[in-house]
Amino acid sequence: MSEVLSFNDVSVVRGRKELLSGISWDVAEGQRWVVLGPNGAGKSTLMNIAAARMHPTRGTAGILDETLGKVDVFELRPRIGLSSTLIASQIPAHETALNVVLTAAYGFTGRWREKYEKMDERRAFALLHEWGMSTFINQPFGKLSEGERKRVLIARALMTDPELLILDEPSAGLDVAGREDLVHRMGQLAADEDAPALVLVTHHLEEIPPGFTHALLLNRGKVVAAGELAATLSEQNLAATYEMDLAVRVDNGRYTAFARR
Repeated sequence: MSEVLSFNDVSVVRGRKELLSGISWDVAEGQRWVVLGPNGAGKSTLMNIAAARMHPTRGTAGILDETLGKVDVFELRPRIGLSSTLIASQIPAHETALNVVLTAAYGFTGRWREKYEKMDERRAFALLHEWGMSTFINQPFGKLSEGERKRVLIARALMTDPELLILDEPSAGLDVAGREDLVHRMGQLAADEDAPALVLVTHHLEEIPPGFTHALLLNRGKVVAAGELAATLSEQNLAATYEMDLAVRVDNGRYTAFARR
């Protein structure tokens, strides 16, 4: 099983603040990871490194058998699918859902004068169909609901057939119905043997889809625990992560957590 991510003692320092401190983390091909932690834990900073959009201050970040600092990131990034609020903020509101997905083929966030092959258009449409958005292909991105935008962004992240897919808080802002629909679809993706290695960032255990295999817990820029999902999501580890006494329940592969009173 080849390594997708290999981080060794990675730290990020901004001014006098250490956003990440000595992170060592390995992700192998075929694994499905969830990254959990409170606000300010360093999750987004870690994902920016994993997406080749930030370099560590110290340590070594290996991505898809390349090392940041020794590789052209513009050649590396198409191999990584990223769905995040940062990407969403860069997409023009008038751009159609189809173009949002299609422009990922060139790494753009808006249609300009570039030409696309018919195979690219067919792939973009097929991905939108898979994520339940085929009837919205001509709808402007800015007029879609929050849940619809999240599904378009995931379809976009898959456009280049990436080897690594990073989903940074894809359920944020969704109501219960929207969240459950997205969790179901992510579970189907996790079960697909041909899907890339997955890294899902979330605040909530309830948003972990069935089929995910591993978990990384962060607090204050440091690793609290990492490993196979069931063993890592223990009450002890989660209490240390969120600095609160938590009870954890598992029902049909879905997790919930609540404070002990």
